[in-house]
Amino acid sequence: MSTGSNNFLLVPIPEYPVLDCVPNKNLKIVVLGASNVGKTALIVRFLTKRFIGDYEPNTGALYSRKIDVDGEQVTFQVQDTPCVSLQDDGDGLQCQEQINRSIYWADGYMLVFSVSDPCSYNTVSPLYQHVRHIHPRGSIPLVLVGNKSDLPRAREVSASEGEALAAELGGTFFEVSAREDGEGVSAAFLHLCQEVSRALGGGSGEKRRGGLHLARPKSPTIQELKRRFRQVLSSRVRTATTP
Repeated sequence: MSTGSNNFLLVPIPEYPVLDCVPNKNLKIVVLGASNVGKTALIVRFLTKRFIGDYEPNTGALYSRKIDVDGEQVTFQVQDTPCVSLQDDGDGLQCQEQINRSIYWADGYMLVFSVSDPCSYNTVSPLYQHVRHIHPRGSIPLVLVGNKSDLPRAREVSASEGEALAAELGGTFFEVSAREDGEGVSAAFLHLCQEVSRALGGGSGEKRRGGLHLARPKSPTIQELKRRFRQVLSSRVRTATTP
């Protein structure tokens, strides 16, 4: 369903990885994090340049639009996700199956915590390990985002802690405010898009990590179609002449 000729599209994420069907590069990003860290607000801020304070509980929408990355027009798809949480014993995560499918589907990962919520910060490392369990081989493009920097009195996680965690995970750290820092939000998304674009290589987006990508099947040639047609006719003739 389109909200306007130049606005983003809202479409459901497929249950399984789908075949790329566009000629240009297709960048698939998923935004992950605990509850109330501002995942949806960050996505909407990037796509619409606006901040909307209240959202209905997230059902995992997929937003898609064309953007320019390093002078190249690409199809940008970003998957919003329900929240993840630590188990009661603090060992491992509670993840919906939809989140696992989103992680499997994506090429790049934005891990989000709130600088005013230490629990959301503590969720990031187990969440990263969960992503690595699904994608065990090679490096993965990711950024770590500390949201809600516009709440200095509520801050409980320092910028240095965010930078240290990003270095540990092998990603880049951005501290932003979805409410007040549209440029910072855009910088985080565009940096991740650049990393994903480099990881994919080529212009078609068909290179994927670890063999997870399902290559687009080739269309049959005219000669192949004629051959198949002759086979069908031959089998019918044999059937008709069989006593």
